[in-house]
Amino acid sequence: MAQRPQEYDVIIIGGGPAGLSAGIYTARARLTSLLIEKGLIGGQIVNTERLDNYPGFPDGISGTKLTELMHQQATKYGMETAVAEVTGLKLKDGQKVVETTGGSFTARALIIAGGCHRQKLGVAGEEEFTGKGVSYCATCDGAFFRELPVAVVGGGNAAITEALHLTRFATKVTVIHRRDQLRATKILQEKALSEPKIDFRWDSVVEKIEGKDLVSSLKLRNVKTGKESGLSVSGVFVSIGFIPNTDYLKGVLPLAENGAIVTNGLMETEVAGIYAAGDIRQGSPRQVIIACGDGATAAIQATKFLA
Repeated sequence: MAQRPQEYDVIIIGGGPAGLSAGIYTARARLTSLLIEKGLIGGQIVNTERLDNYPGFPDGISGTKLTELMHQQATKYGMETAVAEVTGLKLKDGQKVVETTGGSFTARALIIAGGCHRQKLGVAGEEEFTGKGVSYCATCDGAFFRELPVAVVGGGNAAITEALHLTRFATKVTVIHRRDQLRATKILQEKALSEPKIDFRWDSVVEKIEGKDLVSSLKLRNVKTGKESGLSVSGVFVSIGFIPNTDYLKGVLPLAENGAIVTNGLMETEVAGIYAAGDIRQGSPRQVIIACGDGATAAIQATKFLA
């Protein structure tokens, strides 16, 4: 990174579908573009084994492969990539100064597409057993629970997708949901409700994760009756929502109550030349195709701003 020029026309924070789409557009516009990603290129979508609803792939495509192709496309047009974590943002004389663990970079326009991270349960035993039965990624860790019973906490698309994936390995998958019906799309609900390996604990929350060296059981509470019960499992996969990666933006940009970046329909923030795209912006429906559209929109607006 020390040999890379420190100043760019556009800096893109986040290497998921939104950031990669933005990079394709800014690089094709012949803007010097730097994408900064702290982890794997692709973001959260790399944990999705198969996307069935992304146009152009009737047989589906893995999240890893899709974003790999997008990265190749953006790189072909000249986008550069830096592996680093963003730690701060400063505004100075119209420039956006992005501070990272790999040094500072400046740009005239900034597209923030850093996505979100998994929300934790915040219950006793969660931290203690993380990596010892507590997981936040079924695609990453599901194979470790072959022929064992597991639980999934949550009722949205991500949770039900994880539960369905885990049926390939586990003897039984218990979905624990605080409501009496799922929030996932109908097609996912139909698949889960018809899957013999999946059981449901409705109106329930996890009170405690228990075990000795590894997870062995959960203590549950029914939110309607208050009755407590136990569930023997070897693993628990937490999928109860996401928190935007915006800690470094506090005091710099207006943020929604949940930490998401507030934008208008053109992905513009209240600061001229700063845009947000994908899951990190307020109101995002968390769909890959929409994140790609957000990224393209932000890039087009950034191009106009720089012109």
